[in-house]
Amino acid sequence: MDDILKYKIAMTMIPGVGGITAKKLISYCGGIDAVFQEKESALKKIPGIGNHLAKIVSRFKDFDRVEKEFLFIEKNKIKVLFFTEKGYPERLKHCDDGPILLFYKGNADLNKSKVIAVVGTRSITEYGKEKCTEIVEGLKKHDPLIVSGLAYGVDARAHKTAIDNNLQTIGVLGHGLDRIYPPLNKPLAKRMLEENGGLLTDFPTETKPDRENFPKRNRIIAGLVDALIVIEAAKTGGALITANIANTYNRDVFAVPGRTNDVYSQGSNHLIKIHKANLLETSADIEYIMNWESEPSKTRNQQQLFIELEPDETILADLIKEKGEASFDFLVNSSGFSFSKTSVILLNMEFKGAVKPLPGKIFKLNGIL
Repeated sequence: MDDILKYKIAMTMIPGVGGITAKKLISYCGGIDAVFQEKESALKKIPGIGNHLAKIVSRFKDFDRVEKEFLFIEKNKIKVLFFTEKGYPERLKHCDDGPILLFYKGNADLNKSKVIAVVGTRSITEYGKEKCTEIVEGLKKHDPLIVSGLAYGVDARAHKTAIDNNLQTIGVLGHGLDRIYPPLNKPLAKRMLEENGGLLTDFPTETKPDRENFPKRNRIIAGLVDALIVIEAAKTGGALITANIANTYNRDVFAVPGRTNDVYSQGSNHLIKIHKANLLETSADIEYIMNWESEPSKTRNQQQLFIELEPDETILADLIKEKGEASFDFLVNSSGFSFSKTSVILLNMEFKGAVKPLPGKIFKLNGIL
């Protein structure tokens, strides 16, 4: 077994070490392997670690369990995505509490140019079914990746509708890839894998679908996407947790309104009322708010041929062209420019009509360069 992979897996099994702490340990120690080789006394000196956690990290010895996980990964052709590596979802890289490691089975492109999450109640109504189907079908022309949690109700409806419309869809799980929960959704999960979809989790095998795992799962759903849609939600529940997380990640949130006396519209209506979600009636609302265009203007593309860029602008343009759509953080990190300099360059490019800003601090080229 590759030693570095061994340490990556081991990091997910240390009690009390989440994404933020793991990144801090790796940064201070100089590498993931160095974390496990560092003395307890040195770990204690890392800000925010403390005596208790330093002891747990330095005394981790359960590499038999790590070996077992490795064998499962190898046997089932699981992809292991580390947060510093290319295959890791780009959007999730910019979430401070994003997991350092993801276990992924499937072929869907996690870095598609458009990624939408659909969440809501497990007790979906006929109205919810109709709206979910209508909205996902309406987005088909944009070929987005549809993300949900493989639960009953809205989640399952979103996954099925995506498959029926030849859209890639992935389920983010609150447990390991050695099981499917709820069990009745096993045929759906199988179909997703057969239709170029996928299953994603940051939990190793033998992790049960315990209640406390699902809020952790929800942060991945929120971080993976450009926008999150709430179809139906009660006053409390996972959908509202996911919507609140998405707001903290600066993602666009949409909610389908319902009658004021419907239990499973109270949460959705409340999100709209307190301005934490855009009102969503049809897929056209998403296109408008997200500034998605069905067909680029040929005239505008012709005009773009004559735009002259400065050297620094060309650097950013090349980076955006490479990604298709690039986040502000990605442009800062990849160009080496400062935060303020990048902002000024992008503003000048926008005035020239060279780039188009999208929600969530994402930029794309506005035509042919």
